[in-house]
Amino acid sequence: MVDGLMSQGLETTGLEPTSSAPPGPRAPLAITGAADGGPELGPLRVLLVEDDAADALLVEDTLADTGLRASLQWVRSLPEAQGPLSANSTPDCVLLDLHLGESQGLAVLRQVLEWAPDAAVVVLTGLAESQAGTAAMAAGAQDYLSKDQLEADRLGRAIRYSVQRRQVQQAVAALQVQRMRAQENARLERGLLPRPRVSNPRLRVVSRYRPGRAHSLLGGDFYDVVETGDGLVHAVIGDVAGHGPASAALGVSLRVAWRSFVLAGTRGARVVELLEELLAGEDGGSEMFVTLITATLFPDRPVARVVRAGHHGFLLHGNGEVRLIEPPGGLGVGMVPGLAGWREHEVPLPPGASLVLFTDGLFEGQIDAEGRRLDLTGLLQLARGHRALSPDDFVDTLITDVEAASLQHGGLADDVAVIHLGWTPT
Repeated sequence: MVDGLMSQGLETTGLEPTSSAPPGPRAPLAITGAADGGPELGPLRVLLVEDDAADALLVEDTLADTGLRASLQWVRSLPEAQGPLSANSTPDCVLLDLHLGESQGLAVLRQVLEWAPDAAVVVLTGLAESQAGTAAMAAGAQDYLSKDQLEADRLGRAIRYSVQRRQVQQAVAALQVQRMRAQENARLERGLLPRPRVSNPRLRVVSRYRPGRAHSLLGGDFYDVVETGDGLVHAVIGDVAGHGPASAALGVSLRVAWRSFVLAGTRGARVVELLEELLAGEDGGSEMFVTLITATLFPDRPVARVVRAGHHGFLLHGNGEVRLIEPPGGLGVGMVPGLAGWREHEVPLPPGASLVLFTDGLFEGQIDAEGRRLDLTGLLQLARGHRALSPDDFVDTLITDVEAASLQHGGLADDVAVIHLGWTPT
């Protein structure tokens, strides 16, 4: 008699285990609002993992009476649940029996949570299993219900508040991740973008950093400016290949190492060679490389000594003109370890002129639908339009123009770092 009723019930309600006939999309079980006056949720996808057909039919009938807008899918075993739980669109709520043939106890719950960590889980227990339900909640379930006391109000409330509780948990976790990421970004930024360490009042230093993608992590762009006891001013700007925490952390290491080498008295190409030795021990076999350019300014000589390692040239700004300077250079740091052969080159620095060092994010933004980049020629054209501006205004306006040029095509695709460095005329 029971078998006959079960058969009839399954045909009437359409509830079938997916092992015998995977159900297609089903109409919502109910369209009305929350039966207990609680907040109403949108259509919910509910997965029932239950090996007893009678209990499955009981759950379906009870769910239909809750007033929830929900579609129900039933599977008989834990292996059958893997597909729905591992799909791109996982259920909003899992009604889970902890006794599924060979699969028993909290191990069942742990496996479900592993497959679908975002789903709310309501454990279905026997009448004398309250301790098991409490243990399940401690292990990650949002609620538990006794199948022997299953009622529409209780089931509806359990599903509704389990889903909402899970959403709150996820929101809190996401907020915590954002806070930790912001704190980590702040630490990385302090390491990548320090305040220039200079004291000569004749020196003019303007530095700017602008992240590329909105809400992105810092990339590997870094810079530094220091003055040594002999009165020389040293600057570096560089770009670690890639984006994200690993590139940023490596950039911090290289920036700090560069400052240490310079303050210890190392000069010219030897500094870059030491940075390559450091990179070989810090990249963890990831084969990262770095492009950079260093410059040394003399307070009593109208020249700058420059070392280029895979980096593009720089601008010379002052006296009503802007020029692109590209002294000879070698390969990027780490590209061919030990074989780059960097050399230091002197560049004339007329009175009143300043070096403008920058990373490639300043000219690699896309500026039309065909994918054309601004490139150095376009950057030089923009810069010449602002040649009469003061150092601060020159840098800020140039960055603004670059952003505007790429705004309709994704904006800045990479981080931008800029240093404007020179002596005030005597």
